[in-house]
Amino acid sequence: MEQNRVVARPIRCKAAVCKAAGEPLEMEEVEVAPPRAHEVRIKVVCTSPCHSDITFWRMKDGPNMFPCILGHEAVGVVESVGEHVQEAAVGDTVVPVFLAQCGECADCRSARSNLCSALPTRPGMPRDGTTRFSLAATGEPVHNFLSVSSFAEYTVVDVAHVVRVGDALPPEKACLLSCGVATGVGAAWKVAAVEPGSTVAVFGLGAVGLAVAQGSKMRGATRIIGIDLNPDKFDTGKKLGITDFVNPNGIGEQTVSEVIKEMTGGAGADYCFECIGSVSVMAEAFRSSRMGWGKTVVLGVDGSAAPISIPSLDIMRGRSVVGSYLGGIKPKDDIPVLARKCLDKELELDEFITHQMGFDEINRGLDLLAQGKCLRCIIWMETDGGAVEDGA
Repeated sequence: MEQNRVVARPIRCKAAVCKAAGEPLEMEEVEVAPPRAHEVRIKVVCTSPCHSDITFWRMKDGPNMFPCILGHEAVGVVESVGEHVQEAAVGDTVVPVFLAQCGECADCRSARSNLCSALPTRPGMPRDGTTRFSLAATGEPVHNFLSVSSFAEYTVVDVAHVVRVGDALPPEKACLLSCGVATGVGAAWKVAAVEPGSTVAVFGLGAVGLAVAQGSKMRGATRIIGIDLNPDKFDTGKKLGITDFVNPNGIGEQTVSEVIKEMTGGAGADYCFECIGSVSVMAEAFRSSRMGWGKTVVLGVDGSAAPISIPSLDIMRGRSVVGSYLGGIKPKDDIPVLARKCLDKELELDEFITHQMGFDEINRGLDLLAQGKCLRCIIWMETDGGAVEDGA
């Protein structure tokens, strides 16, 4: 490609830099290096904070190195490309994804896995472990996050982490396909393979949980039980496929699993999805599943990496627990399919976008998400006449 022979230069731009665990992000001028071989530099159009960003942002003893640039749910336009890049060109609209798909390793060639074994998740850029960011004022390196670092006006991403989506889908909707919605829908379609007529229980009605509900409905589930402490989530849930609701604060001394078994004639749900990141809720989801073939899918990220306690005898009786990254989808294969379903009105994304604001307000967006006051907050890198906010 002709674009591949253009020599790119460093760019200076704004980035929301995380300098210490749990502290507000600081707007800094950073220098973004040109893309190296197998990399593209992207001008970010919009990004959206995800609960995984909050988990790692707060993690005092985690793998993060500071200062760093968080963010991994975004959409942008390719500004420049490095050598050996053939599947993306300058001007392409793309979503960066935290999970690689090289297309050549055993995992990428297999339908049984979406975990690229050639480029596993690691600190820094996937191929050399270095960073493409530095503070413009001092030259101090700024570490990247989950191979994306979208809380910046420009970022550099390995081409194995980039999916072309075209410009027909509005950017705020394409943004959601790079993580949250894809994770939830994919979990229902690919990990659980929800069958028509099934009963599904979804623990946690954030963006991922509601996407699970919508994906389960699309797969033909007839009963979808939503479990959440926030009753405000229920109206949105109805629009996306939830048929029944359980508020753990409103069931007295009963456990959620007892309530779900009562609702299902004593059997339990065919499929349970944990979308919170709590090991106690993971165990309760497992107890809510049907003996014989009940499947529990763990999607929430537990920052402590604590073990789950479940009875071994129940495993012998046919119940199973499985986890997934990005809902089991292969990004380059499946995200374009989701984009097409959005354009065809089969997949509804409007309900997920509860707030929109400018880049300078990103800390408020993080706070809203952390407090459970929004599903997805779209952060626009450029705004005309100031930020536009939807919702409370």
